[in-house]
Amino acid sequence: MLKKYVDSKELMKVHNIIGLSVALIKNGQIQSIENEGLMEAGTDKIVHNNSVFNACSISKFLTALVALKLTEEDRLDLDEDINKGLRSWKIPTSNLAGEKKMTLRNLLIHQSGVVDPEGSFTELIPETGFPSMSEILNGSTPYCKTPIQIQYEPESDFHYSDAGFCIIQQLIEDVTGGPFEKTVEELIFEPLQMTNSTFLQTEETVENFVSGHNKDGTAVNGKFPVYPYPAASGLWTTSSDLSKLLIELMDALNNKSRIGISAANAHEMISEQGSKSWTGLGVFLDGSNKELQISSLGWGVGFQSMMLAYPQLGSGLIIMTNTDSGVHQLKGIIGEIYHSLKPWLTSTHDKGSETYE
Repeated sequence: MLKKYVDSKELMKVHNIIGLSVALIKNGQIQSIENEGLMEAGTDKIVHNNSVFNACSISKFLTALVALKLTEEDRLDLDEDINKGLRSWKIPTSNLAGEKKMTLRNLLIHQSGVVDPEGSFTELIPETGFPSMSEILNGSTPYCKTPIQIQYEPESDFHYSDAGFCIIQQLIEDVTGGPFEKTVEELIFEPLQMTNSTFLQTEETVENFVSGHNKDGTAVNGKFPVYPYPAASGLWTTSSDLSKLLIELMDALNNKSRIGISAANAHEMISEQGSKSWTGLGVFLDGSNKELQISSLGWGVGFQSMMLAYPQLGSGLIIMTNTDSGVHQLKGIIGEIYHSLKPWLTSTHDKGSETYE
């Protein structure tokens, strides 16, 4: 399917990409999954349907769905003062907040009043181990050396924030009484049969894990970068599993959710929020009506990816690479594939000839 629109092998040579996995969604179903290249440079390990990539910040889309599921169960409230639900850590009171309170809604749209400290939220330092989320938020770890606090009036401005999603993770753990990873497994991975998705790396899972690579094609240190703040950046997954997550949102819009997301909450997710017309709940927006586009980008050590959909048309695209090309996704191979496929994604006439099984 992909080959009808773009020569991905040639683009991989041009951009020096080691491995690639692309999933195409049409009519609310996976149309095809196509893989190219190697899981690790210098080996014969070919990328396949079960190859697990680091999704990096696309994790935030998953976290938003978890948060919405918990609002359906009345365990969270989008517009309640965040401190009412927090137990292990509290956001310090600040005069900079004005009349506004930090809420789950403005955390999800990166308009909470939080600004990430410079140089923060790097990959795991093995010698330090995994800190607790409260330790990170208190500024007592190498990942965030400054305590997190409100620095501007919520919803008056936009600041993309990993710290904001760390707060969401702490909130989810406090209201559920268990680890974030366990909650995601129970509420999302199991019902959607996302069997190749995880936040952990064990001897059993590393076999299918894809190594990250620098722009010169060499493997990054440690091969598999880990981020000790899973709600913001910790998801490891496949293009197939990410497609299931995207299709779940589309199904929820039509009252067919498998995990219990209402159509009202699904519409809320893809609606303009706060002070910026292009921010939804855990996603970014472009266009309107049937041509409304939602997206989430992932960029970390050795990996780049993109999740994009036209939810009203039932079409979508997942592109995952195991190479950090050093340029923004839309200026590299991901952008070239997306622009080549956009006419197909937005067409209401091409129904496709095959469906992925």
